[in-house]
Amino acid sequence: MIEPRSSTDIDDLATIRDWLRYAVSRFSAAGLVYGHGTDTALDEAAFLILSALHLPIDQLEPWLDARLTRAERGTLAALVAARIETRKPAPYLVNAAWIKGHRFYVDERVIVPRSYIGELLDDGLSMLIADPGRVERVLDLCTGSGSLAILAAAAFPHATVDASDISPAALEVAARNVDDYGLADRVTLIRSDLFAELGGRTYDLIISNPPYVTAEAVALFPPEYRAEPELAHLGGPDGMDLVRRILAEAPAYLDPEGILVVEVGMGRDTLETEYPGLPFLWLDTQQSQGELFALSAEALRTLKADPKR
Repeated sequence: MIEPRSSTDIDDLATIRDWLRYAVSRFSAAGLVYGHGTDTALDEAAFLILSALHLPIDQLEPWLDARLTRAERGTLAALVAARIETRKPAPYLVNAAWIKGHRFYVDERVIVPRSYIGELLDDGLSMLIADPGRVERVLDLCTGSGSLAILAAAAFPHATVDASDISPAALEVAARNVDDYGLADRVTLIRSDLFAELGGRTYDLIISNPPYVTAEAVALFPPEYRAEPELAHLGGPDGMDLVRRILAEAPAYLDPEGILVVEVGMGRDTLETEYPGLPFLWLDTQQSQGELFALSAEALRTLKADPKR
């Protein structure tokens, strides 16, 4: 059991620089696991400290020598202790996650948003879509917190966006984020097992960050990842159960010139082996290589005509 810090200890740490050093030391000694928006103890500590103090999370340097009030020190002491004792991802502790400068409310009802699709939406999927203004209907499958649906609404200013998820709890969080961005008139939340409740709707663009982690990997998750809903991670024995369903069902929901973009993690080899004739376009981002694919509606309809492809 970790002993709470005494008032004297708190008083010893006067500045943000002091607290940053202290938090990094404590996190490193505790052997924490990262990956929910940060990759190191330093980045994690900076994120928690800046978030708790309501400072810009991308501007650490100007504040390093700022002295903290006693109340602020108490807040930081509690946060550092909670990160170690609970092993919850840092975004859950401050109810905030960021993608490309956009803040989203998060709690344990949703996976912490960190999809690489968010990076691609930042420039309107320009490698696939020449004119974002011509995109009129977008679907975000497995929306979780609603972050990708909101980013899609920003990227395609003339589009309406449907955002579906099987989890009613996740959709409650998504609704809060949609309201926070004032997008209730453009983003519609739908409880659905993939396409099941979408009727005859069709889309210019379908994006999805579905569960794609193998059952074996989920069983070995550290506490930080176990804190997230298992439903949002578990993709079956090889991780590709939902991806196969998306590939099979998407043709009926894409307009003739439509595009499907899906994040699949380490599933590339499995998919290329299983679908040797399908012309996957593998998309790289600044932080990933070959973990996202794009397919045209035409290619997917060929697959539907010949399921053995």
